Amino acid sequence: MASPEPQVVLVNAFSRPLENAVATARTCYSGRIITDEDVVQNPEQRDRIARSTYEAGHHTTLQHAHFQFALSNVSRQFLWSFLHAHPFYNSEQVSQRYVEVKPSSTAIPALAGRARRIYEAAVEAQHADYRTLAQILTPEVAAEYYRIFPARRKDGRFDREVKKKAQEIARYVLPVSTLAFLYHTVSAVTLLRYFRACQQPDASQETRFVVGRMVEELLKLDPLFEQLLEEPIPTAETLEARCVATKHLEQGVTKEFIEEFDRDLGPHVSKLVDWKGKNEEMVACAVREVLGLPRARMTDERAIRLALDPSLNPYHGEALTLTTLSKVSRALLHAGYTFKKKLSHAADSQDQRHRMVPGSRPILTSHVTGEPDYITPALFCHSPEAKRVYDGAMARTWEAIVALRSEGVEHEWTAYLLPNAVAVRYAESADLLHLHHKLKSRLCYNAQEEIWRASLDEVRQVREVNPIIARYLLPPCGLRLMSKTRPTCPEGDRYCGVPVWKHSIDEYARVI
Repeated sequence: MASPEPQVVLVNAFSRPLENAVATARTCYSGRIITDEDVVQNPEQRDRIARSTYEAGHHTTLQHAHFQFALSNVSRQFLWSFLHAHPFYNSEQVSQRYVEVKPSSTAIPALAGRARRIYEAAVEAQHADYRTLAQILTPEVAAEYYRIFPARRKDGRFDREVKKKAQEIARYVLPVSTLAFLYHTVSAVTLLRYFRACQQPDASQETRFVVGRMVEELLKLDPLFEQLLEEPIPTAETLEARCVATKHLEQGVTKEFIEEFDRDLGPHVSKLVDWKGKNEEMVACAVREVLGLPRARMTDERAIRLALDPSLNPYHGEALTLTTLSKVSRALLHAGYTFKKKLSHAADSQDQRHRMVPGSRPILTSHVTGEPDYITPALFCHSPEAKRVYDGAMARTWEAIVALRSEGVEHEWTAYLLPNAVAVRYAESADLLHLHHKLKSRLCYNAQEEIWRASLDEVRQVREVNPIIARYLLPPCGLRLMSKTRPTCPEGDRYCGVPVWKHSIDEYARVI
């Protein structure tokens, strides 16, 4: 089994990015717009300004130029642990939910002998279980799908939709080393940060290789950036590496952490653990401050409604998010919530794409013990046969991980064998403006089932502490109904089949 090498191609970029950065810096101290052509005239001044602004930390000049990369044959673990673990990027990648995964689409580490045989056998078993589960789950998915859409039962075109939904659940057994391809766009300063931080403890050899190739592409386009490149911080010198090294001396500490976290989480998928005590009051005050109104002229409830109620604030019915530009809507920034969460790697890979709802995600290898630790999707409760295959797949995967560790394989490579189902535990915080946007997306019945369930858990708990705010934490159809935006469901032929806007939050329920 051969592993294809990651491919990195710079497909779009500014033509003279560093000179543009210097032009923007000079414009700040000029009576006119300085152009790239002006900068070219004085190379000595250009290089001096580039270095001095960089060394002083004036990096906004480096945010103008962006670079779009086409990345192929990169693992989903790399995407989760590095490329998508920060706010300053944009990606569009192939979906595991809707595209069938082939056995050849897996990264194979540079292992030899028995370790390689263990790894390859484990990957083959994971893909075999994926295919088996897709077959077993298809009748279960079909029964639920055609219950929702009875008129589609006789139209064979929709069997493809059933297959996709079965694959979506079956993929939980696939390894996080499954390969992806994507467009990934970052600014110059983010690319420089990538290079400086590419040797963190959870940054694998793949990370260093891909980032190195991205920088090579940058320097090929504009060699002037070489004067700004700082060497990567050596792994052993990072704060995280020093902490992890100390932790590994303590036996059983990881298991103790997991037990403590799960005990605190209780029955929740996502538990509300902290919130600002005056959330509703502060939103109301902020709205009045925007409008210059005293309390006597606008009650708290009216002010909150003005910011959140789609019947009063039509921005909530827009497809294009305008709330970050609306002065009244920005009052929602002052309310905040923190959740403790436990999601699968698959679901969290979607959750982390909400970049303005940041989380303190783990160094995944520091959470792994020799015991299976995974999330089970709700659909398995409807198929004992599928559940038996699923649990067996998880047991075999962890047996292979333990065997690899006994062979002396480094943790970064054993992590690649972890399934999409592996549990990821972390805390996540959000201001209300961006939490509202996230819940609007993820309460939709078309959202992946696990992240939908976590979002529902969050709304129900917010309702207990901020009932006025929670009235307006709804999926798109609910908000559009209140704003009288038509059609009520914006998904067109992707309509989930359930008139969710007619249901209260307590009536929300899904199987697929």
